[in-house]
Amino acid sequence: MMYPLQSDGPIDSSIGYIMGIDEAGRGPVLGPMVYGACFCPIADKDAIKAMGFADSKTLTEPQRERLFEKIRKPGHRVGYEVIVLSAEELSQKMLRLSKYNLNAISHDTAAQLIRNVLAKGVRLEEVYVDTVGDPGKYQAKLSGLFPTVRSITVSKKADSLYPVVSAASICAKVVRDADLKHWTFAEKDLKLTNTFGSGYPSDPLTKKWLKESMDTVFGFPTVMRFSWRTCITLLNTAAVPVVWRGGDGDEDEEPEWRKGKGSSKVKPSPVKVRASPYFVKSKAAQSATSRYRYFADNGIATVQE
Repeated sequence: MMYPLQSDGPIDSSIGYIMGIDEAGRGPVLGPMVYGACFCPIADKDAIKAMGFADSKTLTEPQRERLFEKIRKPGHRVGYEVIVLSAEELSQKMLRLSKYNLNAISHDTAAQLIRNVLAKGVRLEEVYVDTVGDPGKYQAKLSGLFPTVRSITVSKKADSLYPVVSAASICAKVVRDADLKHWTFAEKDLKLTNTFGSGYPSDPLTKKWLKESMDTVFGFPTVMRFSWRTCITLLNTAAVPVVWRGGDGDEDEEPEWRKGKGSSKVKPSPVKVRASPYFVKSKAAQSATSRYRYFADNGIATVQE
């Protein structure tokens, strides 16, 4: 089942609301990162606690889905909002020349959730956020962006400390799990499965999927996060060597060519590489065949002598 990305219940703009923010899927090598927010009137704060919310990582999948259905159930004043950042979007942002790391992406996404909820007419008075990076700096950043919100608290383990953040964690986790469970590959002609496992490289199911799904020329489908070190290592060790116009790096670090380390000491630049004879087609065949989407998306041109 695919879930709507926001609730559509009534909002009472005459009363103050509390909101929690958390994410799911920050660390996996594949699939989206999902940010979730859950909000309710401050007067209903104890009701959130009574619903039995806890950190999504401590709950089973059926437990999370039951709790999410409680949030979605019509007739109460609990609302939610999620933002789904695809693996393709994360890769593009993190591999661009002007550095945009995962912490900055996370901070900006949390800020966007607050904007979205305020735009609904919700009068936010208290916001609780599970930290990414230094909680003090993160809190100061959000407080500066939203001076009308009376209290913004950013802390470690917020998903364990504040039930409204636990509820947000569940919203994010259930939406991410459903997205992967019902994943439809953009690469239609490939025989791929969505038996991804958790997406963490240590997961045996994920290891199996990575091994079976990598093409030695074209790499991985777009469900993969190409900015993650796991992906970079696999491509560097098991795929055909290619010189790309971008850099490499992982979720929290600069690309290696920026640091001048390893085999990437020289900044990559746009290059044109002549294909091997195996791939060369006649002009007539080239004009009759539509270009593979990957080439068009990455500005790769056919070069002939």
